Amino acid sequence: MTEIPFRDLPSYSPDYDANYPEVAREFKQAIARSDAILFITPEYNRSIPGALKNAIDWASRPYGQNGFARKPSGVIGASPGAIGTAVAQQSLRAVLGFCNAPQMTSPEAYIQFAPGLVTEEGDVTVESTREFLRNYMSQFHDFVTRVRSALPKD
Repeated sequence: MTEIPFRDLPSYSPDYDANYPEVAREFKQAIARSDAILFITPEYNRSIPGALKNAIDWASRPYGQNGFARKPSGVIGASPGAIGTAVAQQSLRAVLGFCNAPQMTSPEAYIQFAPGLVTEEGDVTVESTREFLRNYMSQFHDFVTRVRSALPKD
């Protein structure tokens, strides 16, 4: 797995469609090289963060060059609330549906985050959460394998 950062992307505008900035070209190429995309998002105001939506806009434009088309995707997130990003994930799923990204819809993964749940080294400290995430990733692997066998990379 490789993180694809998007913090340096400028705000998307169709004015860039004829000549993407280098940072946007590199971002879009990273999406293209990926076998699948796992979105990990917090929930802001019952939706996804604006920066994530901006990144999706960059990768899915210009028209006819959608980097998410036929790209297997999964959605997961964590928040302090008991429903751990459920509404943000529904919002993101709507966007990914429009982008023609096949989505793993089960199991769903809504993680209630508390301080100490994840160490500085990235270790999950609660066994039940660790096992849940291990199962989620195993299911995601199986999903990507199924999608890729039915929809090979172009």
